[in-house]
Amino acid sequence: MIAKELISQTIDSLRTSDTGEETIAMMGIYHVKHLPIVNNEQFLGMISEEDILDKNMNEAIGSYRLSMLKPYAHQNDHLFEVMKLMAENKLTVIPVVDNGNKYLGLITQEDLIAFFAISFSFAESGSILVIETDKINYSLAEIARIVEGEGGSILAAFLTRMEDSTKVQITLKLNQMSVGRIVASLERFDYNINGAFTENKYEDILKNRYDSLMSYLNV
Repeated sequence: MIAKELISQTIDSLRTSDTGEETIAMMGIYHVKHLPIVNNEQFLGMISEEDILDKNMNEAIGSYRLSMLKPYAHQNDHLFEVMKLMAENKLTVIPVVDNGNKYLGLITQEDLIAFFAISFSFAESGSILVIETDKINYSLAEIARIVEGEGGSILAAFLTRMEDSTKVQITLKLNQMSVGRIVASLERFDYNINGAFTENKYEDILKNRYDSLMSYLNV
């Protein structure tokens, strides 16, 4: 998946003639804290909520001094590069431009989370298992062998490095709703089980894994 395939069709860009008050209202409607300023398909920069709140909100945003540079993704950038740019700049949206730097649209955090859910099997029926082990002992091949030995399959896996620790957390999406036997087998191999979640917990787990990924990309 590349950036141009994730462009939102619902959020408009700003013009330099829009006022601070109009901009804040638009941010409220779309639940974002950043929006791009575009004139005649030329991307001029990003304005943040903080750029507006300490200014005269009746003035046109073209008169504001923006605190941000001009972060953007190219249309052919990979999804992970888009995530990295959003994390580095702490953005709720990121503009997308073509090879001639013409503004094409923007991508929101919600767009990324939705794609993340679909592409990494979170919508598939099953369970989520969070396990912990020493970094030096981590082996996805061994974990897969244990899971498959109990009749299960790993649909997706995410590794989270724990700060100031010799441990790592592995989040597994499994194809089974009942994971008792898998948990018991993993524990026999000295894996610590931090949590097991069924479908009604998917959204919270997905958001946590997304935040962890964004934090890692921002290191």
